[in-house]
Amino acid sequence: MTEPTIEKRLQRRFIVMTTDPEMQRRLLETTPQGWEMAVVDDVEDLGDWHEALLYRFLLLDLDEVEAFDPLDVIRVLRMQYQINLPVFCFGGDEELRDEMRLARADRFFGREEVLERLPQFLEQYGWGG
Repeated sequence: MTEPTIEKRLQRRFIVMTTDPEMQRRLLETTPQGWEMAVVDDVEDLGDWHEALLYRFLLLDLDEVEAFDPLDVIRVLRMQYQINLPVFCFGGDEELRDEMRLARADRFFGREEVLERLPQFLEQYGWGG
């Protein structure tokens, strides 16, 4: 098992969970140099819990119920890994958003709104690197 280092912790990285290639492209275009965008469709692809801690936040597509279960994603993060990584959800209907709120997702945005807010997230979570 590799141990996280201070150098790795200071890298500016965030997670995107969507299989929508257009959304991935638009998010990447909005991401400035110096930031790494990791695209996964299974939170466990990030590795063990201590490796998930190396990311600053997660953008979670609630319209991706065919590719992955957004509720399972938040359950793995909050219950299995027991970490409080900020989870910003986009898309989805009100019923799913309510379920995600109960599962402790942090914020909810429309698809266009999350693209507009990404620079603010990057500035807010850009500490130390």
